[in-house]
Amino acid sequence: MKAVIMAGGSGTRLRPLTCNLPKPMVPVANKPMALHIVNLLKQHNIKDVVFTLHYLPDAIKDYFGDGSEFGCRVEYSVEEGKPLGTAGCVKAIQDKLKDTFLVISGDTLTDINITEALEFHRKKKSKATLVLKRVPNPFEYGLVITDKDGRIQRFLEKPSASEIFSDTANTGTYILEPEVLKYIVLGQEQDFSNDLFPLLLLRNEPMYGYVSDAYWCDIGNLQMYRQAHKDLLEGKLKIDLDVPTAEEDVLIGEGTTIDPKARLQGPIIIGSNCRVGRDTEIGPYTTIGDNVVIQEQVSMKQPVIWSNVYIGNNAQLRACVVCNNATVHDGAEILEGGIIGANTTVGQEATVSPDVRVWPDKVIESGSRVLTSLVWGTRAPRTLFGAHGVRGLANVEITPEFAVNLAAAYGATLKGGPVLVSRDYWPVSQMITRAVIAGLVSVGIEVQNLEATPLPISRYYIQTQRAAGLIHVRVSQREFDKITVEFFDNQGISINKKLERKIENTFFKEDFPRCKPSEVGNIVYPSRVKQYYKEAFLECIKGQVFEENKVPFCVMPGSNFTRRTKAGDFATQAPKVVVDYAMAETGVILPDLLGELSIETVVLNASIRVNPPRPEERLAMRKQLADVVKALGAEMGVQIGRNGEQMTLVDDTGQIIRGELLLALVADIILRDKPGKTIVVPVNASSVIERIAEEHGCTVVRCKASETEIGNTTSKTKDAALGGSSSGCFIFPEFQNGYDALFSVGQVLEHLTYQGRSLSEAVKSLPPLIYQVDSVHCPWERKGQVMRLLVEKHQDKQVELLDGVKIQTRPNHWILVLPDAVEPLVHIYADGCDLQKTSADLNEYTDLVRYLQKA
Repeated sequence: MKAVIMAGGSGTRLRPLTCNLPKPMVPVANKPMALHIVNLLKQHNIKDVVFTLHYLPDAIKDYFGDGSEFGCRVEYSVEEGKPLGTAGCVKAIQDKLKDTFLVISGDTLTDINITEALEFHRKKKSKATLVLKRVPNPFEYGLVITDKDGRIQRFLEKPSASEIFSDTANTGTYILEPEVLKYIVLGQEQDFSNDLFPLLLLRNEPMYGYVSDAYWCDIGNLQMYRQAHKDLLEGKLKIDLDVPTAEEDVLIGEGTTIDPKARLQGPIIIGSNCRVGRDTEIGPYTTIGDNVVIQEQVSMKQPVIWSNVYIGNNAQLRACVVCNNATVHDGAEILEGGIIGANTTVGQEATVSPDVRVWPDKVIESGSRVLTSLVWGTRAPRTLFGAHGVRGLANVEITPEFAVNLAAAYGATLKGGPVLVSRDYWPVSQMITRAVIAGLVSVGIEVQNLEATPLPISRYYIQTQRAAGLIHVRVSQREFDKITVEFFDNQGISINKKLERKIENTFFKEDFPRCKPSEVGNIVYPSRVKQYYKEAFLECIKGQVFEENKVPFCVMPGSNFTRRTKAGDFATQAPKVVVDYAMAETGVILPDLLGELSIETVVLNASIRVNPPRPEERLAMRKQLADVVKALGAEMGVQIGRNGEQMTLVDDTGQIIRGELLLALVADIILRDKPGKTIVVPVNASSVIERIAEEHGCTVVRCKASETEIGNTTSKTKDAALGGSSSGCFIFPEFQNGYDALFSVGQVLEHLTYQGRSLSEAVKSLPPLIYQVDSVHCPWERKGQVMRLLVEKHQDKQVELLDGVKIQTRPNHWILVLPDAVEPLVHIYADGCDLQKTSADLNEYTDLVRYLQKA
């Protein structure tokens, strides 16, 4: 027996689910509806199938092929041009229908007993048998009335309220004899219910209705689509899900990992190769497709998630549908009835309101609230670069394919090479780096592959080579699922905005001059990269302070630190420094460098892990570092982070020094021996920097609050001795134009030794530091309004607009209101000389920012 599966409909009422898929290919329980139909047919020994297609036919043809993979034989009939209707498309394949055949819709979900219906058909000697189902709400269906023998007496397609005469609905499943096809005109649009069946009734042809008590659902709208999943999970529908049962009502596919602290409450289905993070809650009636990543502290209640979806930390999903390849970032909310189309990105802390439909290929900006459906618009913003290069979810947004094109676009902007490429040591960075190299050589650029090398060493090495630039790939220190691709010029400075725009234009146009096979760029592996850095480091450190200040060498009594008697040596007992590797290889070179300066080192957490330590683990490591420094009586402890750019210090009393205190401390240590020099800090740095600079006869240059701006300003500022911020990143332009924690540690030790002070003594000598910070959530579309109203409100006060709005609230006190460049936040910084007044300013302006959002 042959079956005809009608699969030509576009599923308009299921949009946006069917924008990129024909309705029969929409998944139910992680399988296309049409596959459920094929499996049902096979259960009843029907293995000869013809699909009638019209809308996006290739999607079905590519999936099923010739049917051999699914244990059946599949043929296709594609309607070209105007649709022929349910009966007309079957008439078009009449030469394939020589015997009794079955017609069934490809977009219904059912477990009807086809064998019993076929026996009924043959017993009644029927020419056409309609499979019927009694339904509670008959308005949406064609209705049928039969006599006591089952012969059809009357039917009406989708009646109005006044026309209802029965609750027995036509399911769209028919068993037909080939003779009935003679009543259908070839090539003309005709329908079974409106045209053929009334004609058979008029001609008194035997036509019967088989009433089934099996499950049947016509998935005609989004509400029914969600209901079908709930019915399936409740066991109302008997189909083979082919998913192992982990525990009662919890079905989990192969290769899926669930964090032990995740909470799952059945009935739920989770597909294959998924990952569920800790403290995530998955409630009853949730369906999750294959290859889905669900991060930590996510809350899911009754959503239907398709395949290849990413769900960020703290996201909230409520009875919604998320289609293939969508990305839902941290803190986003998709409320009941919301639909997220395929390839759509929902930004951080964005909210999709109830029943809002977002069509495929859209980008919802971070912090925005979507109140109405999004139909029109482009797939993505025409920008790639953010505050720190190109950043995105690893292997979700930043994929190997993306990295190849990005590197090719960069290479296409260069007039020659070579280009240096380095990375951190995480496997995902290695994967993306290989793609970057492939993209560069494909446009004829020679590559020097530095492999896993700390960024300060890579940036220094570029100065020793006649290279065109440097690309560095690294995993985010705080968000381990994100990766950054950074670009630097031939001086080791971040590329300018003009070159960023040029790369973006080339990338989006895909205007890559792919070279001939004979011109593909070479890949070289330099061998003395770290040695170059080490030699320059030692040469710059040894004797630097003394030569600049022209003072005699002598021992400083009464201090843990001693003044050197000759370059690289200490007059009495060598200082002891505890170095925390923090489970990374970035700091491995530091003990070797300090050893050359006769400084004894003790190392902690030296084993390198596959995954970066979490923030709470790094906090525990810092506490451990402080304890070890005190226990050993060491002069200093240091933790190197963020690929060699950032440092945290611990003094000899065990005090952990970070943030504004670290910036002030390093500024005081360095500027004390650099009279007349300049320090570069961001606009949000504490005013204690001005007091320190004034004390030592130095000047302060402030710039925008981004690490790229600090670096660029420092490299361009005459007589700059230091650039830095509260992040623990410092630049010493006399050595190189990039952040370098290794050199920073050497400088701190060198200057403290010369000054004869311990680190704790240096901390005690600092001016009072009164500085507070708070953050307020602010939607992106309200940030401009908040800043404008702040300026208007303070026209009578001293206001600075270098970056954000900086307001002089009272003498020696200021407030800075600064919008976050990445997240839907506004930061409020308060600085002053009186703690009570500074706290009052912070509270006042935090409340003001909240109020101005609503103005």
